[in-house]
Amino acid sequence: MADLIVSPRTGATEARGIELPDAPDPFDPAERQRLRDQYAEIALLAGGLAHEIRNPLSTMSLNLDLLAEDFAEAETPRDRRAQQKVQRLRREAQRLQDVLENFLRFAKAQQLRRDATDLNAIVEELRDFFEPQALAQGISIRTFLDPDLPPMRLDADLFRQALLNLLINARQAMPEGGEILLRTRGEGGRNVLEVTDTGVGMTDEVRARLFDPFYSTRAGGSGLGLPTVRKIVEAHGGDIRVSSEPGLGSQFMIRLPNDRQEAPDPGRGDGPEGDPERDRDGR
Repeated sequence: MADLIVSPRTGATEARGIELPDAPDPFDPAERQRLRDQYAEIALLAGGLAHEIRNPLSTMSLNLDLLAEDFAEAETPRDRRAQQKVQRLRREAQRLQDVLENFLRFAKAQQLRRDATDLNAIVEELRDFFEPQALAQGISIRTFLDPDLPPMRLDADLFRQALLNLLINARQAMPEGGEILLRTRGEGGRNVLEVTDTGVGMTDEVRARLFDPFYSTRAGGSGLGLPTVRKIVEAHGGDIRVSSEPGLGSQFMIRLPNDRQEAPDPGRGDGPEGDPERDRDGR
């Protein structure tokens, strides 16, 4: 499988084996503070703009709901045509509302509240939450969790959002059903989370644009789910790697600093593979 790495060192997708120009070290305290200030300013502006849009959009949606009630018992052809137009407008208004909410989450993805967190517990919680939806689509979920995972500090709510986005992405890649594998392991100063699916996979062209905001291969997709995952991972000082093969499936691998390491080194090579005998085999 071809690999792409998204890392805060370059702020872009890196192809393994390609020499890239030096960039400011994001783990330098001054550089880290500059990036935090920059992201905070962008988030403030984006949030203000989104709220300005949300108010008139809410008013429009409310009035469309009232119109839908007026035409609920349409009898004449004219009224039935009007009812259909109102329903289309309601769907479009809801789509805009969803895009707006996704955008707000994307803009706020750098605002962290870190606490001591059990990564395995988050994985199990999300599996239990997502499993009914997956099973309804013919998708099984299995977990392989390292019982000796080192402690770490995460913004648990934001990271749940990131993992949920990856699970939704995996489900959408398996319209005919399949399997999702969730695996954790310790790798020195990092904890690793892998989300693997047996779906349709991706071409090199799609993989190259995977984390571009507003890029989506799915009709009606906002194109902000995976960019939000990337921002959340990078805000925690981690990186995300994507492996995929058309027709075989995809794997997203997230590496995050644990309490043994203050911040990860994106230039470090791959660590050892997890030992299956140490993993806790779930469902």
